[in-house]
Amino acid sequence: MSTSRRSFLVTAPAAAIAGAAGLAGQARPSVAPPVRDSSFDPWVEIHPENLRHNLEEIRRRVGGKPILAVIKNNGYGLGVVNVARLLEPLQGIAGLAVIKLHEAMTLRDAGIRCPILLMGPTDERELEEAARRDIMPMVYTPVGPLLDRIAARRQKRVTLHACVDTGIGRVGVPYTQAPPLLRDLSARTSVEMQGVMMTFTEDPDFDKEQLRRFQALCDGIERDGLKLGRRHAASSFALFQRPDGFLAMVRPGMAVFGVYSEQAFRSAGVLDLRPAMALRARVIYVKQLRPGDSAGYNRAYVAKESVWIATLPVGHADGLPRDAAKGGRVRINGSLYPIVASVSASHSIVEIGTERRAEIGDVATYFDWTEGSRPEDFGAACKSSVYDLTMHLNPLLPRRMQGVA
Repeated sequence: MSTSRRSFLVTAPAAAIAGAAGLAGQARPSVAPPVRDSSFDPWVEIHPENLRHNLEEIRRRVGGKPILAVIKNNGYGLGVVNVARLLEPLQGIAGLAVIKLHEAMTLRDAGIRCPILLMGPTDERELEEAARRDIMPMVYTPVGPLLDRIAARRQKRVTLHACVDTGIGRVGVPYTQAPPLLRDLSARTSVEMQGVMMTFTEDPDFDKEQLRRFQALCDGIERDGLKLGRRHAASSFALFQRPDGFLAMVRPGMAVFGVYSEQAFRSAGVLDLRPAMALRARVIYVKQLRPGDSAGYNRAYVAKESVWIATLPVGHADGLPRDAAKGGRVRINGSLYPIVASVSASHSIVEIGTERRAEIGDVATYFDWTEGSRPEDFGAACKSSVYDLTMHLNPLLPRRMQGVA
């Protein structure tokens, strides 16, 4: 048994003995803080230095242009406040962008003071509250009169970004209908236009046309002396494919967290990204199966020979894809072992071979920044989207900084 594992396993009994000895000489026992998380709960680990490295790589790639970091969906799994606190002080960060109003409010409540762009929808009451908290809405409907009322009540202009749909078809005013809206917004004294934005479809040929539409639209309006603020279009994907789309500011998400959105980008030599996230747990049980013994629902795994398996407390309720049992591998004590049987709500099982190479309390890594165990490696092995792998991590899982016990 390794020293670290032995220390982990004896900590609780040793603490209990020490506590009992201490009480013998005390009239009034101290009250221990309540236990909230089990020492066996899976956790998400954050690598701050890799996060900083990725920002520097992006800045180098875009020639020092400002970066609006997209930290939507709970900071791509790391926790939106955790990420914001690490990114806010970094050189080159022009602001942060989220989708949910709750995330924007949470950032302000946590003391984040940099510009925040809310890219999700709001009703009138929510829009006024967002403006009160200095959260910039993304606007693409004729809300000018509403902005006038909000600005009049606040005695302060409403800062915003306008969104134009140049072909992706999700949200944004269609580019053919955009001139009246953009002219109206930029001409209002109640409005401060901080930026105008579009989103690429990531179809290489059509993206060229999208960019042409966007630039022509903005140039036409600004020739009349109206100000639209910074133009931005480039997401993480465009950092690799569309340098002509870097414009006045870039808007990366996944790249900030050190994950390549496409496997081909890893060997492109454009960006050296380092994953800033890990998913780990401790082995909770080790057992030997005899030939014919099974594991998992519907006997999904049947041992062909005597084999050792280890149970881990990570399931699809924690964000592990159900397909992880179709090729995913977990690193324990430096070796990779296949996930077998089936992924249940709270458990997964790994096959560790004909010898017992794992013990209760050993750390198991699903993915981290180690080559061969990056999020992209895990996702590719079980044919799962790397986006699903990170964004679906349960927000209730503990988040820890790398190197902090």
